[in-house]
Amino acid sequence: MSKHCVVAVDLGGTNIRAALCEDNGLICKRTRQPTCPEQGVEAVIARLVESVQAVLPGPAEGEAIAIGVASPGPLDPYTGTVLYAANLRWSDVPLRDLLNRRLGLPVWVGNDANLAALGEQKYGAGRGVRDMAYVTISTGIGAGVILDDRLILGHRGMATEIGHMVMDCDGPLDPAGVPGSLEGYAAGPAIARIAQEQLAAGRPSLIRDLVGKDIGALTAREVVEAAERGDPLAREVIARVARIIGLGLVNLLHLFDPALIVIGGSVGLASDFLLDVARETIRRHAMPPYRGVPLVRAQLGDDSGLLGAAALAWQHAGRG
Repeated sequence: MSKHCVVAVDLGGTNIRAALCEDNGLICKRTRQPTCPEQGVEAVIARLVESVQAVLPGPAEGEAIAIGVASPGPLDPYTGTVLYAANLRWSDVPLRDLLNRRLGLPVWVGNDANLAALGEQKYGAGRGVRDMAYVTISTGIGAGVILDDRLILGHRGMATEIGHMVMDCDGPLDPAGVPGSLEGYAAGPAIARIAQEQLAAGRPSLIRDLVGKDIGALTAREVVEAAERGDPLAREVIARVARIIGLGLVNLLHLFDPALIVIGGSVGLASDFLLDVARETIRRHAMPPYRGVPLVRAQLGDDSGLLGAAALAWQHAGRG
């Protein structure tokens, strides 16, 4: 290991992951433990501190000079405050200051989708690309956009909230209270809901076998799996959602003119069919100059946000 390193943390509603990273993206140590947000803010902060301490270098291994944290929810990256994170049950939590006081190292906090974009640009599918967008499709839909080699943050640090882009002003409210949003129509819970409605109406499908005939337990994972195996109903559901996602990507292309779109998240990474339909939607609906922009999978998988947190720490340490 080189003399200096950083600690990266990926804070999720299910797990806290931490890693010790070199400036080339090499992960030297890593750890994972449950988040348990139901136990409250202080308990989660204590687990975060434990996770960081577990990967700190020993005397012969070097010195950690900064900590980067990828956190969910709208947040203020300038103050390191998590404004709202439904899956953590947090509101106005000064995450940066809480960790700094307990660990004694500089701490930098960023939105998880933004940092996944940074991770893919520095170490993954976007290496060498100065203008790119990253879109994650899973329980929610988020995005990070990098233009001229700089992450777009905005006045409050809340730029590029593509999941809350309104696709239909008369549509249902999403978890953030936005009517007819991209996330409300096309994220994982929407995929499950549409499939459940069709199954309840008596449509035959492989999906029933994948969930043990308990359609109430259905998630997007089973729908995606069935679609990849050629199930007609599952492919119908995924095609419907993918067209909506494709239209969201058309809007993103028209707004930011990226040279590349990288797709991540559990749903985005799992479905070739979804990406094929999204590409066709772009070809049909984008202005001609945008139709050939590559749409590719994230290369770092679950580590996109983790390595983005490392890249953020290195940037502020003057090595990014």
